[in-house]
Amino acid sequence: MRGVVLTDALIGTFASADDEQLRQNRCLLYHLIGNGTGDWDVPVGGMGAVTGALADAARRAGATLVTGAEVLSVTPDGEVLYREGDTERVVVGGHVLANVAPRTLARLLGEESSETPEGAQLKVNMVLRRLPRLRDTAVDPRDAFGGTFHVNESFAQLETAYREAADGRLPALPPCEIYCHSLTDPSILGPAERAAGVQTLTLFGLHMPARLFEADNDGARAEALRATMASLDRVLAEPIEDCLLPDGDGKPCIEAKTPLDLEAELGLPRGHIFHRDLSWPYGDDETAGTWGVETRHERVLLCGAGAARGGGVSGIPGHNAAMAVLGRRFGDGQAR
Repeated sequence: MRGVVLTDALIGTFASADDEQLRQNRCLLYHLIGNGTGDWDVPVGGMGAVTGALADAARRAGATLVTGAEVLSVTPDGEVLYREGDTERVVVGGHVLANVAPRTLARLLGEESSETPEGAQLKVNMVLRRLPRLRDTAVDPRDAFGGTFHVNESFAQLETAYREAADGRLPALPPCEIYCHSLTDPSILGPAERAAGVQTLTLFGLHMPARLFEADNDGARAEALRATMASLDRVLAEPIEDCLLPDGDGKPCIEAKTPLDLEAELGLPRGHIFHRDLSWPYGDDETAGTWGVETRHERVLLCGAGAARGGGVSGIPGHNAAMAVLGRRFGDGQAR
């Protein structure tokens, strides 16, 4: 039970249970505030349905959406330089809402940042022909995988894995957990896949800090994946590899992403999924501002996970950044 509770304190956070900085405490807090009950919802249609709805609402409100562009710089006056294809363009806004890590925003502003965030997870996505059989034949795999499936995540196992990683070694028995979103929401699969019994599995491996992949990301990724699959196989009645769906070229449908992969592909500093260590949900000094999204530049606001009260896929920073802008335009009373 201690291990199951502790996992919610370690998702995306590299810390021991008694870390004096209390990063694990803050992470646990953010995992338990969902909907006021701690419940986490899965959006029908997948996360793409959420972004699609946001995009539709923005277009109806008159927004112009530009994708596939790279922001090159931001000025405190609200000027944004970006590259679209081979062309550089400039736009100027009354406010710039930045859904990037604070360290990334500092770079775009031409400022120095002393922050050194570090992600600590191995993310593995799989598509299965069917769910694997369990050692306990009395349990239906659909029931077992319908929630969070914990693998080698006892308190002692988590602490051992942390110590190994802190010493610069991949954990010998990687703790991980699995989510089968296709059981919760079959609409993320096509009709043919649903009829065939295909399922998706997302595995989140803990205590895999970016430092373990610096010397040889490709080699360390392969080794981390091998060890993680072996860890999972220990609680199954058959190897998970036997259940993987082959793609059009006959290769198994599985991909693994290290923190360094997430930095290269998504711009997350060293793969930190919360952009930086989570903050307490209150401000303890004047730097937090009114809404927790303010920067030292009046026209530049954070609207991503690195804001105060950010992280945990909460959407709180986006809401608060919008409220900050509305408050400045119409007065705080109407914004609230």
